[in-house]
Amino acid sequence: MSINDQETPDIAALHRTLIDKLIMNRCLETERVEAAFRTVPRHLFLPDVALERVYSDQAIPTKFENGRAISSSSQPAIMAIMLEQLNLQPDQHVLEIGAGTGFNAALMARLVGEQGQVTTVDLDEDTAAAARQNLAAAGFERVNVICGDGIAGYTANAPYDRIILTVGGWDIAPDWLEQLKPDGRILLPLSINGPQLSVAFDRRNNHLTSASIKPCGFMRLRGDLAEPSHELHLEGDSDWGLAAIYDPDPVDSEMIYQWLTGPREDRSTTVKTTPRQLFRSLSLWLALHETRHCSLYARGESVDRGLIPPLFSSSGKSKWQITLAILTETGIGALMRPPDMPFPPPVPPEGKPPPPFTLHVRGFGPDDGAAQQLVNQVQAWDEAGRPGLNGLRIRALPLTILYSGDVVVKKRWHQFVIDYPDNLSEE
Repeated sequence: MSINDQETPDIAALHRTLIDKLIMNRCLETERVEAAFRTVPRHLFLPDVALERVYSDQAIPTKFENGRAISSSSQPAIMAIMLEQLNLQPDQHVLEIGAGTGFNAALMARLVGEQGQVTTVDLDEDTAAAARQNLAAAGFERVNVICGDGIAGYTANAPYDRIILTVGGWDIAPDWLEQLKPDGRILLPLSINGPQLSVAFDRRNNHLTSASIKPCGFMRLRGDLAEPSHELHLEGDSDWGLAAIYDPDPVDSEMIYQWLTGPREDRSTTVKTTPRQLFRSLSLWLALHETRHCSLYARGESVDRGLIPPLFSSSGKSKWQITLAILTETGIGALMRPPDMPFPPPVPPEGKPPPPFTLHVRGFGPDDGAAQQLVNQVQAWDEAGRPGLNGLRIRALPLTILYSGDVVVKKRWHQFVIDYPDNLSEE
């Protein structure tokens, strides 16, 4: 054996290790989806990426615009989870919005078989062309790759048994429902006032109701169905600022900058939580119960300035830091870990979850009202039993239906009714 042979990674071993990890983490649950992952090699869809990275459980950006990723190969874990949610069967016809590298389309083609049909649509011609080339190299020439705005679906191959979005959606476009069979299922990363949930919707008479809900985080859909949002850069073109779904007028970026760089006050809540509960439960609670919720973020070198209260972070190649907050006309209240806790927190041993910590709130600005408001919301979430995704139900009703009660989020075409008929806490 040559030295070069010894240095060549064992692709089959890397592939098996990734699949075994997805099974251990309960991302893969059925034999059919597991078989698809075992028989479709990911490296054929990421030909210029190191094999060790290809077969790691991480998203891999493949296209950037103005320094930000706008296309990627999704994290294998969420791909597996969503394919389990989609519940594909042999011979079905599937529409995918967001082609990416083509890897997900290949997995779906494997699941529906030779008599099934997969159509994947992407907004950018170069992304569609690359996906088409990757699919051909992997032996999936039968997948239809279309360049177009996914908001219109693709009428030529309709109707579809399943429709899946692999980009973050804000609403459910009428064309998708028109192209979906009466007994079909549509799955999308749905933004609920900011936080995203992977929701599988089934038809129920005159509306859609959730059959499965999982946590997720995707790049947002571009084009006509892009989510309305507002982002304030707080210092010229720097990579730190504030993002909100609502328009934060009349507070301007200069005033917020003065608050965040000025005096601050930390206060402790009585609530202990984990990153999992923050991500899966408290963030959604704030989005549904606090009209002026927002996030404070920093990216790249801006992270090192320490202006964003420590809550979530990544120290990888794309360094970032983010926290959840409430913005009022007279101040900001932001969630954070205990001030004396090391940040970023130590990585727990393999297989061990991060330990819980007591939530703190940092207040900025001349008034402590926002900080106290955030403390009150944390307390209300805790007293409500920390409702989690296990008991959550989301129904998508046409705007023409008059509905009151529960929590209703109105969008362009639908109103999303959110309740907890089986109130279960997020462990």
